[in-house]
Amino acid sequence: MILNFLRTSANLKKIKRQGWIDKLSLKNPESVADHTFSMAIMGMIFSDLENFNTEKILKMILLHDLAESITGDIVPEKISKEEKNILENQTIKKILSQLPPSLEKQYGSLWDEYQANESKEARIVHQVDKLEMVLQAKIYSDDGHSYENLCVFFDSAKKEIIDPKLSDLFRQILEK
Repeated sequence: MILNFLRTSANLKKIKRQGWIDKLSLKNPESVADHTFSMAIMGMIFSDLENFNTEKILKMILLHDLAESITGDIVPEKISKEEKNILENQTIKKILSQLPPSLEKQYGSLWDEYQANESKEARIVHQVDKLEMVLQAKIYSDDGHSYENLCVFFDSAKKEIIDPKLSDLFRQILEK
């Protein structure tokens, strides 16, 4: 059981971030696992600095794109947000069912909390998700990719990053 879960999770290393492929025509963009790792570093640092529940934030980060190990990285242009949520909820339940019941329940609750986006930790994770995307977009821009093609990423993040300290980091990323 657990081995199947671990294999499914490891598949995130092979799933490429579709937005970079679609918007920048990258042949070898970051993987979903790359994105999750970078988010985990950001979440750990921000959470510890702000005295949030770091363990909870890190677990949410590790779970937030886990369904993509099966579904792939679905971009907003492909299906509606509602359809994506249904698909991801069904998929995460299938993935978590490979774990012992206590972990399935614990991680399922964290997933639900993340999806509801109502707790302070869930809100921070959603914003860190966008901030990490901005950092990667800026890296691609610095590597010579068209800033104009990346504006869609910057604009969407600007609307969703509302925490003052994360907003300040957002501004710093764009200024560098």
